Amino acid sequence: MIFVGNRLTSTTPNFTWRGLKNCDPSVHYLLGDEIRMLCALQRDNPDSPFVFSSQKYTSISPRTFHDIVVRAGKDAGIKFPVHPHVLSHSKGYQLASKGNDTRAIQTYMGHKNIQHTVLYTKLDPSRFKNFGRD
Repeated sequence: MIFVGNRLTSTTPNFTWRGLKNCDPSVHYLLGDEIRMLCALQRDNPDSPFVFSSQKYTSISPRTFHDIVVRAGKDAGIKFPVHPHVLSHSKGYQLASKGNDTRAIQTYMGHKNIQHTVLYTKLDPSRFKNFGRD
């Protein structure tokens, strides 16, 4: 996921993103705590147009971001390989487990094919909890 970000202001608390796998672009609104943390980063680095920057104050490379996520997964003790795309999958599973509409999740995730989104709903057995009850 690559963020095509606006500088944060009170009127633009969102990121537009486009995926690396020919996904449709989508807008993801940020929550209050996310906005506060990003505004703090912006205050600490007022001259940088990037949310995450290298030591040279340029944007970090996709490889560097990948390495940061892999290291964070290991440091957290996660037993399976973690990479940036896992973050996207975890959001899809979270949205599906909360009962969000599959088409809405498809648009949010930028999936062109609904079959890619349906995978998130297949793994949540709790959605059958009250089936068959009148």
